[in-house]
Amino acid sequence: MRIRIVLVLLVVLVVLASQAGRFLVVDAPQPSDAIVVLAGETSVRPAHAVDLLRQGMAARVFLDVDARDTLYNQPLTELAERYRSSLPEKERIAVCPITSFSTFAETDDVSHCLQPLGVHRVLIVTSASHTGRALRIFRQRLPQYQFSAAAAQDPNHFGISWWTNREWAKTTFDEWLKLVWFEIVDRWR
Repeated sequence: MRIRIVLVLLVVLVVLASQAGRFLVVDAPQPSDAIVVLAGETSVRPAHAVDLLRQGMAARVFLDVDARDTLYNQPLTELAERYRSSLPEKERIAVCPITSFSTFAETDDVSHCLQPLGVHRVLIVTSASHTGRALRIFRQRLPQYQFSAAAAQDPNHFGISWWTNREWAKTTFDEWLKLVWFEIVDRWR
């Protein structure tokens, strides 16, 4: 009898583990007043946000950009400003300088960018693996807004079938650690 219970528990554990990547992803964008592209990856996320802007999902886009960081001696905020200026929708896109090191702290910087506009509904664009945790954090830290999330898919970084690719496995494991940390520690600060 104990062997059966152990086998059943093992099968349940394997099934749950196989879905670990799927549990991280929330891709349910809702029409919003503004789109916020979270800081980090700079190829897929901004492009996805601009596509959503063009689809009419929001009137404005904010690109969260690390104000302290540089790339080849160029401040990231300047590079982001050049990217913004190159787009036909440049008047509807703004750079939101951030100084935080985590998604949890990034909420404060985002709030400073959104507050003057009087927006209520915000669409977060971030990497697919980061959507679930980001949505939880933003909803908990900024309850005055209604948040939804759009997953910027980057197959080099993450896939639902996490066990088939080393990078995907690392991303999945790392994101689960951060999610558990948020639920156990950060949520209660």
